[in-house]
Amino acid sequence: MTEVDFDQISSYERYKLMASLIVPRPIALVTSLGANGVVNAAPFSMFNMIGEDPPILMISINRLQDGQLKDTSANILHNGEFVVHMSDEPMAEKMHACGKNFPSDVSELAAVGLTSTPSHTVKPPRILEAPIAFECVLHEKLETPSRYVFIGRIKWLAARDGLIDTQAWRVNLKDYRPVARFGASFYTRQNDRFAISDNVGEEPKHHSAIDQI
Repeated sequence: MTEVDFDQISSYERYKLMASLIVPRPIALVTSLGANGVVNAAPFSMFNMIGEDPPILMISINRLQDGQLKDTSANILHNGEFVVHMSDEPMAEKMHACGKNFPSDVSELAAVGLTSTPSHTVKPPRILEAPIAFECVLHEKLETPSRYVFIGRIKWLAARDGLIDTQAWRVNLKDYRPVARFGASFYTRQNDRFAISDNVGEEPKHHSAIDQI
């Protein structure tokens, strides 16, 4: 076994190990509204759901090297609202491009060619191309020396037509293929899935992307 004492390595070394081993990670493409009225969009893979009552999710945003805040952090601290989108393969490259270092007076949406549309409960807009959008208000925050952790309370969900059955409360998983972050600059697709039976000894069942799950 390779053993690593996290107290004896640098924060950058810890980050490299954790970010490459705790994978795949879902990606939050977050829109927020600056004090200057500019819509910011940025992807974050330190993201996940936390609970359903209340319905809360988490995004963790690091500080810049000079200690300054990223635009998303500054915007959430300013007005307490943001929208978390899931990204699928057709929009993956544009999602990735939103991570570039644009000036605060430039909207990433316009720069990469994504379309904004008004949200239902918050001021930051949603992204029309995204299959899923969670409109959030700031529920709690945690500050560490390296980052802010924002816990958002979901107020509204918007989904692409045909993706959610609101009678049975089921998701059409065969048509839902969000991309996820792997180590370094690698991403993963959702083309190969398998189900594990509750019956001990039964072989796992593999599903292609066109199978109903």
